[in-house]
Amino acid sequence: MSIYIPLPIPTHPEASSPPPALSEKEQALYDVVLEHFSAADYTLPDINQEKAALVVDEKFWLSYECLLRYLRATKWDSNEAIKRLETTLKWRRDFGIYDTITPQHVEPEATTGKEFLFGYDTRGRPALYMCPSKQNTEESPRQIHYTVWMLERGIDLMGPGVETLALMIDYADKAKNPSIGTARTVLNILQTHYPERLGLALIAHLPWLLHAFYKLITPFIDPITRLKMVFNPVITKNGLFRTAVDAEAWSANSESRVFEPDQLVQEGWNGSQPFVYSHVVYWEALVKLCEQRRSRMVAAWHCIGGKVGTKEWEVKIAVRDETMNVQVDAENVLVKNGQLQS
Repeated sequence: MSIYIPLPIPTHPEASSPPPALSEKEQALYDVVLEHFSAADYTLPDINQEKAALVVDEKFWLSYECLLRYLRATKWDSNEAIKRLETTLKWRRDFGIYDTITPQHVEPEATTGKEFLFGYDTRGRPALYMCPSKQNTEESPRQIHYTVWMLERGIDLMGPGVETLALMIDYADKAKNPSIGTARTVLNILQTHYPERLGLALIAHLPWLLHAFYKLITPFIDPITRLKMVFNPVITKNGLFRTAVDAEAWSANSESRVFEPDQLVQEGWNGSQPFVYSHVVYWEALVKLCEQRRSRMVAAWHCIGGKVGTKEWEVKIAVRDETMNVQVDAENVLVKNGQLQS
């Protein structure tokens, strides 16, 4: 039987414990950044004063983990982290993250399933699939808007303790690359405004002719990101692995497996999930799933205190516990009505 909707968020071992404590030096630098954005009179610099105050969505975005991602990306330079965070806050407004880039705006890009979210790797990272052969539109700003929108939805679907995603690019079926200009624009957005969000990039069925394209864009990819790129990974009945050596050495207790078979799609990746992209079904399900989850996370954030620096982990745990309680209540009602055996 085919599957047409995203898989549910799994419970990952990292969700059982909060983020690790910072060292004394790291805590001091974090406090500098937190105090800067938490100030009662804080406003974004170089912005019309009527619109310079942070809105709820921006305060929600400025989480404990977010501040740390920018601190790590700037090698713990608090002043540079503040500067980069403010640059991203302005970019998110100008790019239209909160208003312009809506499901309705980007949907024309989504009709063929050239990008979709489905499944999670062994570290609980959501998988964002890209299928260049299914490109259905000419190059335009909306193509980039769609890629960013999908990235934001991947972030919505990260469970507790998970901050990165797995990018899955399949070059089968005579797929073509975007122009160098588009590729550089997307790379700049990812590296500037989404630091430490890429956990792994798996690039499958890459023909030798397209190696030249990657050589051309490699100078624009930062060294850390390059280390996360795996070309033509090995896929066996046991799952997906970075290399043939990892696949051959794999055992049930090994951590070398990147994806289990039941979290991989069959088409192009030889997984066990018979996922079929049906736009009418999938799009509605994805939009609804992400909107409901984000709404619950914002509500949980408000209950926790609704402040800059709130831990994403605490918010997601609250949402997970609420979801589990709702499921238990629903099962109890069914038992009471004789529709389910206890």
